[in-house]
Amino acid sequence: RSPWVVAALLAVGSGGLWWYKTHPVDSPSGVTTIPGTPPVAGTGNRRFGGGNNVQPVSIQLVRRQDIRASVNAIGSITASNTAVIHAQVSGVLQSLHFKEGQQVKAGQLLAQIDPRAFQASVNQAEGSLTRDKAQRDNAKIDLARYRDLLAKDAIPKQQLDTQEALVRQLDGTVKVDQAAVESASLQLSYAHVTAPISGRVGLKQADLGNVVQPGDANGIVSITQTRPIAMVFAVPATYLTQINAGLKINQSMEVQAWDRFGKTQLAAGRVASIDNAIDPTTDTIKIKALFANADDALFPNQSVSASLQLATLSQVLTVPQAAVLRGSQGYYVYVVNPDNSVNTKVVKPGTVDGGWMAVEGDLQSGDKVVIDGTDRLREGAKVEVIEPDSKPGAKAGKQGSGSKRSSKNASAPASSSAQ
Repeated sequence: RSPWVVAALLAVGSGGLWWYKTHPVDSPSGVTTIPGTPPVAGTGNRRFGGGNNVQPVSIQLVRRQDIRASVNAIGSITASNTAVIHAQVSGVLQSLHFKEGQQVKAGQLLAQIDPRAFQASVNQAEGSLTRDKAQRDNAKIDLARYRDLLAKDAIPKQQLDTQEALVRQLDGTVKVDQAAVESASLQLSYAHVTAPISGRVGLKQADLGNVVQPGDANGIVSITQTRPIAMVFAVPATYLTQINAGLKINQSMEVQAWDRFGKTQLAAGRVASIDNAIDPTTDTIKIKALFANADDALFPNQSVSASLQLATLSQVLTVPQAAVLRGSQGYYVYVVNPDNSVNTKVVKPGTVDGGWMAVEGDLQSGDKVVIDGTDRLREGAKVEVIEPDSKPGAKAGKQGSGSKRSSKNASAPASSSAQ
């Protein structure tokens, strides 16, 4: 009888399993589900469409504040002045008096070339000068004597004229000797290589013991003046009128230099000058700005993001940039009403400054606009306001998920649309 008993038990078990899978069961949360089936939208976690279609969102208040009107561009850092230090005389490089990369001042000694040959030339020129001065002085004494004798009719006048000519000739010789001394001294000074400008020295291009010459292509070292340092960038020619107006009244037009990702400000400077013509191929005008660069944050040939401040809009209506969406009706925002329902308000976007956008529309200061959770909203939908996560690294909970979604929506608000 054992096979019959086993068959009966299997039949009873199969029937019970079929009943369990096809009949609803009440869960502890009060939500009726069918075992073995996926959860239906509107049940379970409220973060993903809770009961009664209440959507969790994050908000910020509309406010009035000053907004800086600016234009952004890509800038290139250039040194105010650049000098390649060449030897002005040929000779053996005896010593270097700088460290690569250090800041030097104008007139500071950089290198020493063997000066002995040039010192010998100076001594030789000075000797010739001393000899010719003595001859000239002797000729002047004779000239004075001849004048006395001529007054007594003791010598012919021709002899006096000859002596006067000799004195003038020796005066010329002395002047030539003086020029030779100055030339030799100048050559000797060239053996002491000094910095023509203040700035940062680069890597040395000549080693000790080498013979350096004025014709060397790379010279001894190069100096770039980085305090102050310049930045050149181009902006659309439509801004030329505003820039010219500011320069004519000596307005201090601020320029900010940011890293290429636009996240870290490197330095702040002022507009120094503009180019004398518009580039017809790009319809842009080049602008030069100067930065103090006391901390050496900027380097020549560095590529940065430039932000030129044109004006300041005073106490304008602003909303977070993440709240502005774009749909078939144009740009709009979701406003949370006192009854926790939302409706759309069409706005006209304006200048953006620090994540806040100046707008025009049917908004009031203090209105609540949605900045996170807009992808699931519809006109008249009910919402629950949640706070963004204040603890970095949170892995679970409503606040953690809200914080993650906020960065996503802020990066691509234009993808959302009203329906």
